[in-house]
Amino acid sequence: MRDETICLHAGYEPDDGGPGVMPIVQSTTYRFESTEHIGDLFNMPTECMYSRFANPTVDAVEKKIAELEGGVAAMCTSSGQAASCFSILNLCSAGDSFISTSTIYGGTVNLFAVTLKKLGIECIFVDSDASPEELQAAIKPNTKAVFGETLANPALSVLDIKKFADLAHSNGIPLIVDNTFATPILCKPFDFGADIVIHSTSKYMDGHALQIGGVIVDSGNFDWTNGKFPEFTEPDESYHGIVYTETFGKMAYIVKARMQLMRDLGAYPAAHSAFLLNLGLETLSIRMERYCQNAVRVAEYFKNSDKIESVTYPGLEDDKYNALAKKYLPKGTSGVISIVIKGGKDAAIRFMDNLNLAKKEVHVADIRTCVLHPASATHRQLTDEQLIACGIEPGLIRFSVGLENLDDIISDIEQGLGNV
Repeated sequence: MRDETICLHAGYEPDDGGPGVMPIVQSTTYRFESTEHIGDLFNMPTECMYSRFANPTVDAVEKKIAELEGGVAAMCTSSGQAASCFSILNLCSAGDSFISTSTIYGGTVNLFAVTLKKLGIECIFVDSDASPEELQAAIKPNTKAVFGETLANPALSVLDIKKFADLAHSNGIPLIVDNTFATPILCKPFDFGADIVIHSTSKYMDGHALQIGGVIVDSGNFDWTNGKFPEFTEPDESYHGIVYTETFGKMAYIVKARMQLMRDLGAYPAAHSAFLLNLGLETLSIRMERYCQNAVRVAEYFKNSDKIESVTYPGLEDDKYNALAKKYLPKGTSGVISIVIKGGKDAAIRFMDNLNLAKKEVHVADIRTCVLHPASATHRQLTDEQLIACGIEPGLIRFSVGLENLDDIISDIEQGLGNV
């Protein structure tokens, strides 16, 4: 099936006479006829047995997302931050390191640079535009993964996925790509060599600002038996001595994440949240097309305004990342635009406060147009040096174009700029 059809039909197959719409299985527990059956599931978790780490409604959504991305399996989490965290913890222990591009979401910077550091895991930040030789110089013997965002939030740099996949694979480690802004509708990182994909499903996948969530998708392509990942190839004493690569093959990564991290940390979404997420997924393909159409026009309007210092939108022909966008995101580059207003932070805040249709929210990728000043909000915890590394200037505004009538969006921008 193609994406539009997958969005509507994958993941849930009604029984004969069963409900046509995916039902909400609102239960923490599942009942079995025998004690032996339950014991068998603790050896081989092939069915739902407790909703801390598996639920039929969530399972259906996981299957749909895995099919959209072209992966072998997926695991939903309670937030995008949980997905980012688990994707690394599934590979790294105290004493290990991993590489990440510096132009990533501010919350992820803090997770990687501060919280994981407390656990003894080092994040080595690199410039996404660095040469392969410069990137290779950052790799250490204990480096276990490479991480980047398809479309960086909010710098909107485009990740050269193949360059980073080649770097990772030449060192025997996987590439993890956060595909939140692109979604699998605009980019499928597995096609370009990525091994693991994560999302904050709270953004475009949900689309309606209804629920917080995340997901990790396993491509099934990485060879965990190359000697660098003994936790995959040696018995897990916390789970009856199971060897993940032997028992689960191509799904070793995602099953290990579920059986270790989700079992112990329990960051699993509620069934009702997954139900709401599925409603968003059903219209994802047509919404992404409209977001991109609106955003290109809005970006062009900003580009022609004498009150705007700079516009970053990879869909524009003269954008620094347009060539990479054409390679990796030929259908469009989402509805998010980064602009810098002349006059710095004060002018940026005046513009935002004068908008009527566009709402000031700590959110992005909604059906409704919304704006945010990252330096004072999502990236507030970063130092000035980290802000620069993330591509954030004091006057930068993240403008998330919604699905309203295009003329109404531009009229709102026009009157907002008139008061700057």
